[in-house]
Amino acid sequence: MTEEVLVFAGTSEGRELAGILARNNIAVTVCVATTYGREVMGLEETPGLTIRTGRMSQEEMEKLIGQKDWRAVIDATHPFAQEVTRNLSVACEKTGRRVWRLIREKEEISCGTTCMGQGSRMILVRSAQEAIRYLNSVPGMILLTTGSKELPEYLSGIADISRVYVRILPIGEEIERCKSLGLKGKQIIAMQGPFSELLNTAILQEIGADILVTKETAQAGGFPEKLAAAKKAGADLVVIQRPEEEGYSLEGILEKLQVKPAVSQELPVDVTMCPSQEFSQEGKLVSQEEPLITLAGIGMGNRWNMTREVCEACAQADVVIGAKRMLETVEYLAKPMVNLYKSQEIADFILKNPRYRKVVALLSGDVGFYSGARRLLETFKNAGMVYEDVTEDVLGSVQTEEYPGISEEGKMRYRIRQLCGITSVSYLAGKLQIPWEDIALMSVHGRQQNVVGMLDVYGKVFVLTDGAKGVSKLGEELLAYGFEDADMCVGSRLSYPDEEIISGKPKDFLGYGGKDLASVIVISNHAKAIGYGRPDAGFIRGNIPMTKAEVRSISLSKLSLRQDSIVYDIGAGSGSVSVECGKLAIWGKVYAIEKNKEALGLIDANKHRFRAQNVELIEGEAPKALGFLPPPTHAFIGGSGGKLKEILWTLWEKSPKVRIVLNIISLDTLGEAMEVLQEGGFAEQEILQVSIAKSKELGNHHLMMAQNPIYIVTLQRA
Repeated sequence: MTEEVLVFAGTSEGRELAGILARNNIAVTVCVATTYGREVMGLEETPGLTIRTGRMSQEEMEKLIGQKDWRAVIDATHPFAQEVTRNLSVACEKTGRRVWRLIREKEEISCGTTCMGQGSRMILVRSAQEAIRYLNSVPGMILLTTGSKELPEYLSGIADISRVYVRILPIGEEIERCKSLGLKGKQIIAMQGPFSELLNTAILQEIGADILVTKETAQAGGFPEKLAAAKKAGADLVVIQRPEEEGYSLEGILEKLQVKPAVSQELPVDVTMCPSQEFSQEGKLVSQEEPLITLAGIGMGNRWNMTREVCEACAQADVVIGAKRMLETVEYLAKPMVNLYKSQEIADFILKNPRYRKVVALLSGDVGFYSGARRLLETFKNAGMVYEDVTEDVLGSVQTEEYPGISEEGKMRYRIRQLCGITSVSYLAGKLQIPWEDIALMSVHGRQQNVVGMLDVYGKVFVLTDGAKGVSKLGEELLAYGFEDADMCVGSRLSYPDEEIISGKPKDFLGYGGKDLASVIVISNHAKAIGYGRPDAGFIRGNIPMTKAEVRSISLSKLSLRQDSIVYDIGAGSGSVSVECGKLAIWGKVYAIEKNKEALGLIDANKHRFRAQNVELIEGEAPKALGFLPPPTHAFIGGSGGKLKEILWTLWEKSPKVRIVLNIISLDTLGEAMEVLQEGGFAEQEILQVSIAKSKELGNHHLMMAQNPIYIVTLQRA
């Protein structure tokens, strides 16, 4: 009988193994469970390869194994297909054959519950039953991505299946099965992978998922993309741990078969996808690489400041695109050049000129530091350009399926890489001979950032400005917030022959008339720790009520702010809560909403006293004053003016999952809050009564003086 290898496949590794064996002229029979599995194999026309479709019992496996004197029997089924693995092992044992198990590389992830950042956690469980117990113990919408096989177990075990969305293959019987288990059409997402981080994130955000349930499938099964998407969407990730198993890697299997991977000389190519491909007169493919777009960081702008890697990319380019200043850097190469710097214009040019196979887009500084690279990539996607990032797979592959409105015919495929450049922060710090690993990095070029707040915490801040005016404005702000003793080091036209670096105090740069392209390092020796609960005596109070330090501290702990939170302080009073929020949400924004003019003056004074630059005053009464503000992540309500219900529903309309903390003194307002609570739909609700007494000296005695009791209410909708 002919020597042949039998492969039971169910993974990408199994597909890859079968293809390698066939290309090495080894006859292969591949067993897959479903017609979909056969389609995914993509090896129908491969010479020497036979595909058998259909699930097999142990007895059927025994019969198939006994038909031939197989050179090897290989189990390349999915790690969670344990029943198939057991049946195959028994079948081989009964037929006197040995099975080699092909295993996937296993990622090391921590057991139990792990914080992933961005408010997300990863919960590692050992079985579907354990996952179900966890899901029943927590609120929130659930996205199941574990396949359809275990769906009956999940849907019979989860108490409320209206919380559940499932993602399954777009196969008719699978969809009908979901409906028969009680799911409605809107709960069924029928799609074929692979799924990128972008698409996973979009699905989670669209359905408002709080929990993503998946199996530990490692790189090949899309686990990293799910992990990243859950973190970005703020969802918890429940991971069913892969069973422990022994076996061989793909390389190990090939070594046992004494096979070296052969490179295919005639890979199939869709010519309509690559209109710029070159063919010989005989019609054979001359080059199969898609056009390459290089996003290159050129550093400060001086030719000698560019990395050798970037210079080489420009030397090999068919065309170089960039702003005039950047193109001047590489004029010596005498390459075709196009003076463009807007993302859409660059994308349009590339699409309209497919003859250019190697395109270099020049970007100032480094591609990862306040660069136009991110916007360019987004523009490429929006323009329908299908591309694969070849820079260490940082962004992953963008699949054609993510652009369902675009025809396959005539579509160009591109490869994209990013090349780093020297940043202005490292260059300027080097010139000044100061370390920069502890510098806070910021940019006010076309944006607003909390430079003063960051300087107050970190002591050293690097700022990209929008030129001479930006330097002057920064000097004004530092003086306004009490940083008159800070050191400012301004570098302009860095790396060019007319480079200029000047040091001084903020007052020295008022009306600065130096050159543009200016960067600044500000250093203060009075950095303060991040915290809250500042003493009441530190605030300018006037005749306006103020949330006391102890109540303020409890309220802030209940708010659970992030560094990038967008906060409303409604009824801000003297601004004590606004200031504390501004110091905690240092990368975020705080809107202090207040109708009393005296109070607005106090808020502004306290904002400057405590260097809370990211606090913005909004004069007006809630809820009307909230109309044009961006959606909040958090809201503190210290005064509602009798309009608590209206304010709450306005907040939920703007941001359904906003976290709200209320301070309530009167029983009437508490009753209004209780009416809202009775309407339900909350993922979290809590009422605390706080009674605080502080000591007061009276002669030689210390008496405890009671403050008014306060109700602290925490609300967050499901």
